[in-house]
Amino acid sequence: MKNKVNLKLKSRRKEASCFGLRASSYFSLLFFLCSFVSFGQVTSSIDSTSIKIGEQITFRVEVETDTTNLVVFPEGQTFSPLEMIDSYAIDTLKNQDKYNLIKRYGLTQFDSGSYTIPRQKIVVGDKTFFTDSLKVEVNNILVDTTKQGLYDIKPLIEVKKKGGNWWKYLLVTLLIIGIVGAVLWWFIWRKKPLTEEEQIALLPPYDRAKLALKKLDDSHYLKHEELKPYYSELTLIIRKYLDEKVYDHSLESTTDELISKLKLLKDGNQIDLSSETIKNIESILKRADLVKFAKSAPDVALAELDRNTIDAEIDHVREVLPEPSEEEKLLDEEYRKEQERKKQRKKVIITVAISAFLLLATIAGFSFKYGFDYVKDTIIGHDSKELLEGDWVTSEYGFPPITITTPKVLKRIEAQIPEELAQQVELTTFGYGSLIDKFNVVVATSRYKNLGENKLDIKKAIEGNLKTIENAGAKNMFTKSEKYVTPNGAEGLKVFGTLDMPIPNTGKFEKGEYAILGFVSENVMQQVLITWRENDIYADQIIERILDSIELKKEERK
Repeated sequence: MKNKVNLKLKSRRKEASCFGLRASSYFSLLFFLCSFVSFGQVTSSIDSTSIKIGEQITFRVEVETDTTNLVVFPEGQTFSPLEMIDSYAIDTLKNQDKYNLIKRYGLTQFDSGSYTIPRQKIVVGDKTFFTDSLKVEVNNILVDTTKQGLYDIKPLIEVKKKGGNWWKYLLVTLLIIGIVGAVLWWFIWRKKPLTEEEQIALLPPYDRAKLALKKLDDSHYLKHEELKPYYSELTLIIRKYLDEKVYDHSLESTTDELISKLKLLKDGNQIDLSSETIKNIESILKRADLVKFAKSAPDVALAELDRNTIDAEIDHVREVLPEPSEEEKLLDEEYRKEQERKKQRKKVIITVAISAFLLLATIAGFSFKYGFDYVKDTIIGHDSKELLEGDWVTSEYGFPPITITTPKVLKRIEAQIPEELAQQVELTTFGYGSLIDKFNVVVATSRYKNLGENKLDIKKAIEGNLKTIENAGAKNMFTKSEKYVTPNGAEGLKVFGTLDMPIPNTGKFEKGEYAILGFVSENVMQQVLITWRENDIYADQIIERILDSIELKKEERK
C-alpha cells in the first residue's frame, strides 16, 4: 500500500513538473522536456552554433524506429537560409528490437548574420514529425587591410548553361543503332562469296550435267560395287537435264511416262531426237529401276558403259535443241530479274522483322522495368512529364517572400483591381499557365495598409478565389479543407478538391483537381493556388514537390 502511495505521489509530482510551474525561467526547459516525451523517437542537433563564413556545420537527425516503418528524411534545399552542400549516407545502429537511423547534412552560409535552421519534416511510418529550429551565428572573417591589398570588383561574365546529359543518351542510342545495323549488314545485306552449290546453280544446265558426271567419276561407288547409289545419281543427272531443257516433269515421271513423252515430242517435231537416243535412255533408266527396286546387280563394266552412254546422249540432246529465240531470252532475263527482286524483298522483310522485334523487345523490357505508361510517354511525349523532368526553379515571390520551387519560373501578373481598393491593399501576383492549361500555379501576396482593429479572414479570401475559378469556367467544384503546415513551420489553411475544367474551343469539360494554401500574418495575406488535371501521375508528383518546397519568411522589422 505504501508503495502504491509513493507511486501516486511521484506521478503527481511529475505532472506538476510539466504543468504546475509557471516561472518564466523554467518554462522553456519544461516545454522541451514535454516535447521530448511526445516525440522522443526523432531528435536533431548541430555540431556548432557559431561558424565563420563558408565554414561547414553538420546537422544531425536521429530516428528510433522498428523495421516495419518507412522513414523519409528531408531532401533538397529545405534548410534555407542555410545552404545544404552535402547529404551523407544514413547510418544504421541496431538497439535490441529497434533501429537508430542517423542522417547527417553538411550546411553552410556565405553571408554573416544570425540565422535559424527551419524545422525539418521527418516521416516515420504514417506519422509526421518536425525537428526543432536551431539558431546559428555566422561570423565575418577579419581581414587585416594593412597587409591584404584591395582590388576592384571584377566585371560580370556570362556563364553558359550546362546542356545536361542528353548527349549521353544520344550516344548510347547511336551506338545501339550502329551495332544493330552492322549485324543486319553482315548477315543479310552483305554480298557474301558464293558457296560451291550456289556457283554450280548459276551454271547452264549442260555444264551442270557434265560437272555432275565428273563428280560421279570421282566417287568410290564402283570401287566398292555400290551400284544402287551409283545408278540413282546417274539417272538423276539425265532426268535433271531433260527436266530443264526438254520436258519439265521429267523428275517426277516414271520411266515409261518419260519415254512416252520423249517419243511424243519427237513425233510432233518439237525436238529432233533420234530413235537410238531415246532407246539408249530408256534402256539405262529401266536397268537403274531394276537395280534400285529389284536388287539387280549388273557388272561394273556395264555400269561404266552406261555412264559413257549418258554422257554421249546429253551431247546429242544438246545438239538437237533449237537455239532460244529473242523472246525466250527476254523471258529468261525477266525471270532472272524477278528472282533478284524476290531476294531483295526477302532481305527487306527480314530486316524490318528483326528491327521490329528488337524495338518491341526493347519497349517490352523498359515497360517491364518502368511501366508501359512511362515508356509510352517518354517516346510520344507528355506535357506533365516534361515539366516534371525539366530544370526546376526555386525563387522568392512577393514581400514578405514566399519561397517556392516550380517547374517554370513564375512571371509577374498585373492584377486589375479597383482604384479605391488599390489604395487600401498592395497586391503582387506571380503565375504560370491558366485554368485551361494542363498545369497552373499562382502565388499572391496582399499587404493591407489600414486594417485598424479588423482582422484578416483567410477563409473568406479563399472563398473569393473559388468564385474566381468558377467565373473562369470551372464547374462542379467539390471542396475540403484542413490545417496546413509548411516544412519550415508556418501554419495556414489548405482548401482542396476536384472540379470540372473547360477544354478550349470544345464546350466540353475534363476532371481536374485544385489546392489553395492561405497564410495570414498581421496585415499580410499570402496565397498559393494550383490546378491540374486528374489521373495524371506526373502532375501529382509535381504538386507534391511544389507543396513540399513552400516556405514563408517573416517580414524583418527595422
